[in-house]
Amino acid sequence: MERVPILKIGDILLVSIQVDMSDQTAIQLQEDLAERIVATGCHGVIIDITALDIVDSFVGRMLSTIASISKVLDAETVVVGMRPAVAITLVELGLSLNGIRTALNVERGMELIAASRIDEWDEADLDENAETTATS
Repeated sequence: MERVPILKIGDILLVSIQVDMSDQTAIQLQEDLAERIVATGCHGVIIDITALDIVDSFVGRMLSTIASISKVLDAETVVVGMRPAVAITLVELGLSLNGIRTALNVERGMELIAASRIDEWDEADLDENAETTATS
């Protein structure tokens, strides 16, 4: 069985899918990714699907499941490299990929995750300041 490599870049995990996704490969990827998020404490997951010519309903559901697992583990998921034909197919299949942000390439995906983390820190600062003001 083939395994999909998971690379760590800063606090982001990069998954580049270069193989056809069988059911077993997808399940293994979900398990491996969840373990790596916990082990590394990463806050972002980028899934590069540039090499996929076809994304069927199974792969679409797999991406949604990975995003849900990542979110529960405090990591945002961004799918990058989606071809126009793949996007059209997903829409035709009625798959909306809830909880998944998309970007044209890995660089933009990393920017999205970085911006999201900054927004979270700003919100945390606002909450902390509001608590301080309320108790003063």
